[in-house]
Amino acid sequence: METIPTLYEWAGGMPVFDKLMDNFYKKVLADDLLEPVFKHMSPEHQRHVSHFVAEVFGGPTLYSEQDGSHYKMILKHLGKHLTEAHRARWVQLLTQSADEIDLPDDPEFRSAFVAYIEWGTRIAVLNSNLDDVNLSENEPMPKWGWGVPGKPYIPEGS
Repeated sequence: METIPTLYEWAGGMPVFDKLMDNFYKKVLADDLLEPVFKHMSPEHQRHVSHFVAEVFGGPTLYSEQDGSHYKMILKHLGKHLTEAHRARWVQLLTQSADEIDLPDDPEFRSAFVAYIEWGTRIAVLNSNLDDVNLSENEPMPKWGWGVPGKPYIPEGS
């Protein structure tokens, strides 16, 4: 039986995630909408995001072991008051960066990549508009894979 690579492996490993975030954060810091949100980020922020996304996609647990936890990442978003406009621009610049660094563009990979980015950014916006969150400090890291087709949820009585 053939082993299916993780999204991390398919993308090309940590050098690709580092290159993606380097390209992306150059755009963020030059963007009129996002620069005010990110201009005070620590020098390690870009590396943390690279480690986080790589781990979510099946890569090494560098984020969990060195940079923090999912719970601590959630706490960093609290009270930031991100808007849909921030989220949409973030997604736009990240997918543009993915194209520019030649991240794999096959439909299966890009579908999984964009699905995670959409899911994660929408949760970040929700959390950013809270002052506190009722989660365990042991909140597990999200794990994202290739996905499987399924049927849509249809409420009873529809």
